[in-house]
Amino acid sequence: MANLIETAASAGNFKTLLAAIDATGVKSFLESEGSLTVFAPTDEAFAKLPEGTLDELLHDLPKLKRIVMYHILSGDARSDDLAQIDEAPTEEGSILAIEHSNGSIKVNDATVVKMDILTDNGVIHVINGVLMPAIIAGHS
Repeated sequence: MANLIETAASAGNFKTLLAAIDATGVKSFLESEGSLTVFAPTDEAFAKLPEGTLDELLHDLPKLKRIVMYHILSGDARSDDLAQIDEAPTEEGSILAIEHSNGSIKVNDATVVKMDILTDNGVIHVINGVLMPAIIAGHS
């Protein structure tokens, strides 16, 4: 199997996320040993951000890094783990809200569209929205 970065790169629909990971220096963290869970917004999810938001974030790397880290959990949280919890602490330091209804899982306002993509050092859950820590969402 491949690691988190290699798996996301080969999927082909996470180019924006991978660019943000590269720009913020988080890549080595996501390639490291250990176990992480990544809620990965697709390129379409990033495209839903208000116009200019992504460019603004690419020029504010500390803020972008916080957003990237907000998509990462320590440990290997599979779908059956997510079904047991209603919140999860992120590597950014804030908490994600986890909701379950009718067999689907929402993380904050984003829906998990594909679960349990396993990698050598964790698991990826594909989401249809970009997660924003409350402290950043409140400042935009």
